[in-house]
Amino acid sequence: MTWRTIETDREGSVLTIVLNRPDRLNALSGELLGELNRAMDEAEADEGVRAIVLTGAGRAFSSGLDLKDEAQLAMKGPADWQPALTAAFETIMRFWRSPKPTISAVHGYALAGGCELALACDITIAAQGTLFGEPELRFGAGIVALLLPWLTGPKQAKEILFTGNDRVTAERALAIGLINDVVPRGEHVAAAHAMAKDIATVDPAALRMTKQAVNRTYSVMGMDTALASALDANIIIESLETPARRQFMEIARRDGLKAAIAWRDARFATPGGPEAYEPDV
Repeated sequence: MTWRTIETDREGSVLTIVLNRPDRLNALSGELLGELNRAMDEAEADEGVRAIVLTGAGRAFSSGLDLKDEAQLAMKGPADWQPALTAAFETIMRFWRSPKPTISAVHGYALAGGCELALACDITIAAQGTLFGEPELRFGAGIVALLLPWLTGPKQAKEILFTGNDRVTAERALAIGLINDVVPRGEHVAAAHAMAKDIATVDPAALRMTKQAVNRTYSVMGMDTALASALDANIIIESLETPARRQFMEIARRDGLKAAIAWRDARFATPGGPEAYEPDV
């Protein structure tokens, strides 16, 4: 299949999916999410694929949902937001729910929806210098897939979410249980491939049932219900016409996303990372 926003590469029993919008720091547009779903359909239907590696082209894994798309669409009300946010949520959670093991190889930035996508994979390996974060509340947006409380403690999750922190280092992400390993810069994909090859040698039926058993533990604790409730809350949050959100979107439409991010972060004592959204095309 010919792709426009992703690339795929098969090496033995390991399939690598590459987010391929480097000029937009692999922002998750509707088109990219659609292609990601089709790539996962193919991978899950192919018995020869036993492990999936997800990474990003260019200098970042992903800066999150494409805010430029949101600004241009000017969506209003739950009826407008519900289909788009549900599609993003379901795509992110495919990597958690997939019957096949998923490994994210992350570098640069993994922010907002991009952070959630990286964390939804079974295993996350980050290069040194990677920054994770959930800056959505800084501009009146919500969290698409609220995985943080399930992967770290409530104190850590609330701090990151409430402050809109998009400067969580790979080392801190490892220390609080968000990721599995930190490797030298440039070695994250090779490390993910090495682990994927080892995992791919395990009996696929046993592996599939073991993953289901682990995920079921979280389901029994209420994860599925909690995530669905959080998605509903996000749809309402995105529909709110707060002054801050209105001004952010107006600046984005008039002056570009970089200017809107700069305005957003000027309101806070702790600077964010506007360079993560630097491309403004």
